[in-house]
Amino acid sequence: MSPSKDSSILIVGAGTWGCSTALHLLRRGYTDVTVVDAYAVPSPISAGNDVNKIVEQGQFSEGDEEAWVAKKLLSTATQGWTSDPVFSPYYHDTGYIVAASSKEGLKQLFDRERPDLNKDFTTLEDAESFRKTMPEGVLTGDFPEWKGLYKSTGAGWVHARKALVSCAKEAERLGAEFVVAKVTELLIQTGDVKGVKTQEGKTLTADTTILCAGANCDQLLDFKGQLRPTAWTLAHIQMTPEEARLFKNLPVLFHIEKGFFMEPDEDRHQLKMCDEHPGYCNWSSPTKADGSRASAPLAIDQIPVDAERRCRGFLRETMPQLADRPFCFARLCWCADTPNRSFLIDRHPTYKSLVVGCGGSGHGFMHIPTVGGFIADVMEGNLDGRLRKSFRWRPETAVNRNWEDTQSRFGGPNTIMDLATVTEWTDIPVTTEQTMAKL
Repeated sequence: MSPSKDSSILIVGAGTWGCSTALHLLRRGYTDVTVVDAYAVPSPISAGNDVNKIVEQGQFSEGDEEAWVAKKLLSTATQGWTSDPVFSPYYHDTGYIVAASSKEGLKQLFDRERPDLNKDFTTLEDAESFRKTMPEGVLTGDFPEWKGLYKSTGAGWVHARKALVSCAKEAERLGAEFVVAKVTELLIQTGDVKGVKTQEGKTLTADTTILCAGANCDQLLDFKGQLRPTAWTLAHIQMTPEEARLFKNLPVLFHIEKGFFMEPDEDRHQLKMCDEHPGYCNWSSPTKADGSRASAPLAIDQIPVDAERRCRGFLRETMPQLADRPFCFARLCWCADTPNRSFLIDRHPTYKSLVVGCGGSGHGFMHIPTVGGFIADVMEGNLDGRLRKSFRWRPETAVNRNWEDTQSRFGGPNTIMDLATVTEWTDIPVTTEQTMAKL
């Protein structure tokens, strides 16, 4: 049964999905929407508080329900990025280069992108063909054993932080109340969730509680092994204004085994790159009696030295002129993987007043224009049946879960890495401005 428009709704988490949910609820006419987070928007630990994220589209086989779901998600997100004034100013349709080197990586690439169906792609076979995709002086590397695909439109990047802030501001303009407080537990009374308790000892109550706390969700609720908080590594290089002009409007370059980069941000001229790998976990020990494991997000503005080496290796193959530049910023960026990387958006089976919206699985930010609408649909009980099946609460999928599953991700050692085994970290000076803005 759909709640009344004047019922109270409490959203836990003011990151990507929490702000999106607030916006969609208010656009639907709900009048009592509160968003609580330990930090003001943009939270310094939000994965969405980033200079840029990739927005790309793949091709999918017909007749497969999950393929239909993926196409639905991509088509609605693309519509949001191109037509919603809250988000469209931050979308840059610059094109997309995707590459691989190993036999397994190339198979994954071609199965995903389907150049046989997507005629917009041009095949890249050698270093010169890669270098020609960008202005002279940008790509100067030798691209050893690289093969790839390039399309000049239909993909690109978004300024993530600005889109997140724009979403929050519009939700606030429409009537959302943002509360800065650290939630320590859900308030459970008479067999249902009635709100939350905060670190300060206060309680916030609501008719409906929506949990959108990203990789921290399973710190507040037992997800029965459905979430694995996993981290990726990113670094920034300071560019000069002249270099930033040369690098403007570049296509995204993404090697699925080595890393990716996009053009420098327009405000500080910092070029962001990521080394590609299956992810880091911060395992708690010991492993539970049933074989399940727990990974707790670790917020840190540094990266393992091994990740730095991989970033610089990526640069030496693509832009060797930048390979030895000092990093001006780096951090871990956390997300929560479900066993099959499908979103987890559903009413809790026991706590009927609780809706969960999590499990971004490495592709959650792209959907900020629309994912809140799906969460609102779940709350109202009218989500499309195929989406409902894909997004459902599904602990059976986590029974005997392989916690080391790379989930079709490549790079680095091609395994999930344990932060507990990291012995060397970067030592990049961190300014207060960087810590708060994550730029």
